[in-house]
Amino acid sequence: MPEEPGRMYRGVGPGRRRAQRRERLLLAALDEFTSTGYQSTKIAELCTRAGVSTRNFYEEFRGKEDVLLALHARINELAMARVSEELERVAEADMPTRIGTLVDAFVGAVAADPRLPRLNYVEAVGVSPALEAQHQEWVGRWAEFISHEAARAAEHGIAPARDYRLTAIALVGAVTGLLREWQAHDPPTPATAIAEEMTGIMIAAITRKVADS
Repeated sequence: MPEEPGRMYRGVGPGRRRAQRRERLLLAALDEFTSTGYQSTKIAELCTRAGVSTRNFYEEFRGKEDVLLALHARINELAMARVSEELERVAEADMPTRIGTLVDAFVGAVAADPRLPRLNYVEAVGVSPALEAQHQEWVGRWAEFISHEAARAAEHGIAPARDYRLTAIALVGAVTGLLREWQAHDPPTPATAIAEEMTGIMIAAITRKVADS
């Protein structure tokens, strides 16, 4: 018998039950997209793994691409929140310390689970215009974040005062490439080695002298 709208079931209200179903679908999709592959995953398989009906699925998502968009955004939001929190903790530190903290926090958020970089930097690539638009939005947000750190370093005389937009975009690309390389191996390259390389590249790029500086 269908549940009545707003009816409690085993002490859980409809809003919470719906949130739980959505979360199970997202977790199931993270597993399927990074093992079977996004293109090969069927919605019925997600529903079976999540223990929900296809009707429940379409109450939450318009289709499989919506699930990928949600996961892609969640991973970036998690990493951004972690980085922001850690940089606040070292607010008065010097530039190398802040860059090291930024990278360690980012790698800690993303590389703690190898499925996360697999989903964001492999499975989500080239899927659709909507995914590409969301990816570019996050590239811009991360580049702005890095540009802010570079400008802060310039204010303290550690880096030249210049426009860091292109440098920041290039650094986002370098980070993406390193994370693809990291998750492509079994066992993966140690995350500490990836973080060390990222930190060195960022500090070098931000502090380099340019002709008109």
